[in-house]
Order: sequence, then structure tokens, then C-alpha cells
Amino acid sequence: MLTHEGALHVLQAAVDRAAAMGTPQCVAVVDDSGSLLAFVRMDGAKVLSIQTAQRKALTAADRRSATGGLEPGHDLKLALVTEGRLTNLKGGLPIIVGGQVLGAVGVSSGSGEEDLEVAKAGVAAIPGAKTDW
Repeated sequence: MLTHEGALHVLQAAVDRAAAMGTPQCVAVVDDSGSLLAFVRMDGAKVLSIQTAQRKALTAADRRSATGGLEPGHDLKLALVTEGRLTNLKGGLPIIVGGQVLGAVGVSSGSGEEDLEVAKAGVAAIPGAKTDW
């Protein structure tokens, strides 16, 4: 189970990476059900990225996989059938330890590759978490 302390650890690692990159980000950490545990909007991060970060985290937790990998056309269907709650944008990663999804992190406000790099740093903060994304 991902505790609030673990979520804060993920959040801090992601914020540290984003700061080192010079890319202010919105970072959301959710539990395995997609419920928000921790969130930050770094100074300078885009306001609309608040919702996007949370949706990336929810999507990664729900689908048990990284966001951004659906075939073209499926991303629109995903958004339509979930009324926009789920997304295929890069930057959402599940937190998997021992084959079990504990939660997820979603990052938004940079490019897709920047968001993904920050999300990877957050996941890597959990000992034993899958990091080969």
C-alpha cells in the first residue's frame, strides 16, 4: 500500500528532478484506486496542468501501465468514453513493486518527454519499484 509518507517521498523526488531540469511541473500522486494522495504545482507550472497531472496519474493507476502508449485513434476513444477523465498523454506511470500496483504518479507542464523524465524520478524514489519504462 502506498502511504501518504510514501506519496510525499515520490512527490519530493519528482519536484527535485523538475527543479534540476529547470522545468516547473504539476505532480500528482495517487493510490492504487486513483485517489489523490499528494499534489504540488511548482512555481511557474501551468495552471491547466493541474488537472492534466491528476488525470495522468489516474490513468496510470487504472490501466496499470504508462500513459502515452496507445495506438492512434484509441486515445480519443479513451477520452470520450471516460468523459475526459483518462488520457493518453505521456507523463503518467504506475508505481509497481513486486508485481503489485501501489499507486501512480502523473506529471504535467513540460513536454511529454520532460513529464515522463520527472515521473520516472518520482517512481524511482520507491525502493524496489519497477523503473524500466
